[in-house]
Amino acid sequence: MEGDGVPHAMLHNLLHNKVLHERTVFLTVLNADIPVIPESQRVEVIELGHDCYQVNVRYGFVDERDIPQALELCKNKGLKLNPMETSFFIARQNVIPKVGSGMSLWRETLFAIMSRNARDAADYFRIPPNRVIELGTQVEI
Repeated sequence: MEGDGVPHAMLHNLLHNKVLHERTVFLTVLNADIPVIPESQRVEVIELGHDCYQVNVRYGFVDERDIPQALELCKNKGLKLNPMETSFFIARQNVIPKVGSGMSLWRETLFAIMSRNARDAADYFRIPPNRVIELGTQVEI
């Protein structure tokens, strides 16, 4: 399994909603140091048991990040998913500057502003907006 630990979005969903969905897919995006990953090597599906799966999606540095397209490739690996019937839980971290943390306050503030202006993960990965559930946390720097 490529992911390291339990995803924050899953922890927050369990904490607040107290449910675990019938089928759970842990998706990890891996970036390679080569320009293009062939489609035949793009996805890896690992069955974890109890209808839980780990899906590792690899992209080269010039590949377009397109999660729905990658999920279509999973059916060749034995996992059939319909992106338009899938809920995508995404963790969103809101960065907050903190006085006395060791970094200049102006740098922390600048970093927080840049973080807020960064491209939305759902948009970057081309996930349909009506299929996204964002669960947020605040992180002090």
